[in-house]
Amino acid sequence: MRFSEGPEFVKGHGTQNDFVVLPDPEGELKLTEAHVRALCDRQRGLGADGVLRVVPAAAVPDAPASVSPDVWFMDYRNADGSLAEMCGNGVRVFARYLVEAGLAAEGAFDVGTRGGTKPVVTHPDGSSTVEMGPARIFGESGTTVGQQRFRGLAVDLGNPHLACVTDQDIAGLDLTEVPPHDPELFPAGVNVEFVRRLGPDAVGGADRIRMRVHERGVGETRSCGTGTVAAAVAALHADGARTGQRLVEVLGGSVQVEVTERTTLLTGPAVLVGGGRLGVEWWRQAEIG
Repeated sequence: MRFSEGPEFVKGHGTQNDFVVLPDPEGELKLTEAHVRALCDRQRGLGADGVLRVVPAAAVPDAPASVSPDVWFMDYRNADGSLAEMCGNGVRVFARYLVEAGLAAEGAFDVGTRGGTKPVVTHPDGSSTVEMGPARIFGESGTTVGQQRFRGLAVDLGNPHLACVTDQDIAGLDLTEVPPHDPELFPAGVNVEFVRRLGPDAVGGADRIRMRVHERGVGETRSCGTGTVAAAVAALHADGARTGQRLVEVLGGSVQVEVTERTTLLTGPAVLVGGGRLGVEWWRQAEIG
């Protein structure tokens, strides 16, 4: 088998929001929407919620002007092959890969994204803290799941969110269908979070919230980094607060979110599962679709 000729890959996840990492240090890898769809398919590919191409920012034509050409750029693709501005869990996995691959030293460094430059700090225990930037509330809207109607807060974190805080049970929601959204408020689609407040944790720390999420271009995922920040912002807003901390429980684990007057911080685990090379014939066939 001619695996040695195919692209290198690493598989990782952040609170079970999983990704295929494709190292491309020379910026030469031709990555099509068909490739991404095949890679993320859990039957005919590796299976993932998205793909993270590791590439110098200088080699990314559509990188924001604010991103230094000297940093590593997270070229993030949703499972359907579409481009996405930002992914909080993805940034943590991306940062952990940079450290393990010897491309960055443990500690603080910057990562380029289509949502701008994201400062990160990797920790020896495998977790990472990402400065997600300020969260901008830009309206309110609603959505329907089954017979239940939810009102939510529109939150911009470099990508759009509708975070719906509710006292209703969210465990039984059927998120196999795309929740409807306001096309004028969200012309490029939206990630929808359903958030339930739980109260303080057992040791008296930050208040806990529980979240489920339907990501645009993916479907329901076991976690969404930017979604946890949007959920925390909405929960604080519902409590009449602009700043504070929330421990966010998702299907894949939990993360800590801090909202300040200036920015938002997301801390959580990042796990690299393993890696290898893709079969060269599989890669060629994947491009065809």
